[in-house]
Amino acid sequence: MNIKIVCVGKLKEKYFRAAIAEYQKRLSRFAKVQIIEVPDEKAPEKFSAAEQENVKEIEGQRILSKIKAKEYVFVTAIKGKERSSEELAGEIKDLGTYGHSDLTFVIGGSLGTSAAVNKRADDLLSFGRLTIPHQLMRVVLIEQIYRSFMINSGSPYHK
Repeated sequence: MNIKIVCVGKLKEKYFRAAIAEYQKRLSRFAKVQIIEVPDEKAPEKFSAAEQENVKEIEGQRILSKIKAKEYVFVTAIKGKERSSEELAGEIKDLGTYGHSDLTFVIGGSLGTSAAVNKRADDLLSFGRLTIPHQLMRVVLIEQIYRSFMINSGSPYHK
């Protein structure tokens, strides 16, 4: 299986990079994992709703340029569908079984994702109504992907 995580912005914190590298290493026995960073769009501290939409559109175009037609796409979104770890594991297993071996997960920038990115999504994935910084979301997401593979392999990792 091929897993791609497309994210907005660079990850600066060493501890986040170390955590992600560890989960990438652990996942390598199950899937090829690729993390693609697209540049975030610079914006002033205070800007209008129209300017916010413009930022999301620009970032959205950058995200969409990294997604191929054959990929099954999950976009992280507060208004997406919440799942348990077991439910996500089951979906990943079913997707692989039924011919979707290329899964892409998208994490938008601090303003979220554009309407075009959400429209391209095959599924909107919510981790709850809490606001999670998009840098930390990378760690949470990759750990949950790893957890899914561990659940599917029958490992005691998930208790």
